[in-house]
Amino acid sequence: MHDCKPLLLNSDFPAIVRKPLEILQINLGYRCNLSCVHCHVNAGPKRTEAMSRDTLEQILALADDANLHTLDLTGGAPEMHPDFKYLVRAARDRGMTVIDRCNLTILEADGYRDMAEFLAAQQVNIVASLPCYLEDNVDKQRGKGVFRDSLAALQRLNRLGYGQPDSGLELDLVFNPQDAVLPPEQSSLEQAYKQHLRDEYGIVFNRLYAVTNMPIQRFGSTLISQGRFEAYLNLLKDSFRADNLDNLMCLNTLSIDWQGYVYDCDFNQMLDLPLDQNDKARQHISELDLKRLADHPITTAAHCYGCTAGQGSSCGGALVSATA
Repeated sequence: MHDCKPLLLNSDFPAIVRKPLEILQINLGYRCNLSCVHCHVNAGPKRTEAMSRDTLEQILALADDANLHTLDLTGGAPEMHPDFKYLVRAARDRGMTVIDRCNLTILEADGYRDMAEFLAAQQVNIVASLPCYLEDNVDKQRGKGVFRDSLAALQRLNRLGYGQPDSGLELDLVFNPQDAVLPPEQSSLEQAYKQHLRDEYGIVFNRLYAVTNMPIQRFGSTLISQGRFEAYLNLLKDSFRADNLDNLMCLNTLSIDWQGYVYDCDFNQMLDLPLDQNDKARQHISELDLKRLADHPITTAAHCYGCTAGQGSSCGGALVSATA
């Protein structure tokens, strides 16, 4: 696989600094039942990395010390971590919001058929990847049969109350472009998703997040192989909008990898860009000084243009209206 990092480090991205910490985004490991083309963590069925129980306890201690309100759980498929349910229960017992970044198909996999009921019982917010509402496009990007299993999982979640009015069970979907292009305007795409899924399959959900594909790891390597990496990076730079800078998720979020090392965001984690760009050493959660985080410079590189291009992009979708 091609290394994208050297192509991203020489960057003129504007300097940004942290705001008060509110959210921890936790990568529990790289094991996944899928191997998607757009995956920026190279997750897959053969990956074995998984966060230890000691690191989970350190995360919960940090959440207590910093009085954080949200744990955002990613992978891989976070549900495949052996302590996933333990961590969810511990966070919910603290009154924290828990977000599960779910690929949907795991809810239909052998050994995980009870997971949807568990998520509903714990009132976990589900953010589910569904890169298109057409079967051929989804299966092309994520594998044969993924669309069918995703629909079955969505219907199961709907029966449990997810996405239903006044249920309190949040179900959001995530769109990724099929190619090296910016996602379309989020609100109009959301309406198209809602109408198609409701009319064709009786499926409802709360919000759609339109997310830009990052030129790193598997997707970035593919672009390099095709000779399109520089063109895509130029597209991101040419589409930069300064009004996205105040809404970036890295301003109030820390990303923690499966070994307990801390980064400004999930993408920096995948590029192994340390929390302090003046220090090449990674910082572990056990060494984190909360007092130093406030107004601390955020480590940036050229991939950050992916979050600030067009309507902007984050794990919560678009940052500003495309017409603002």
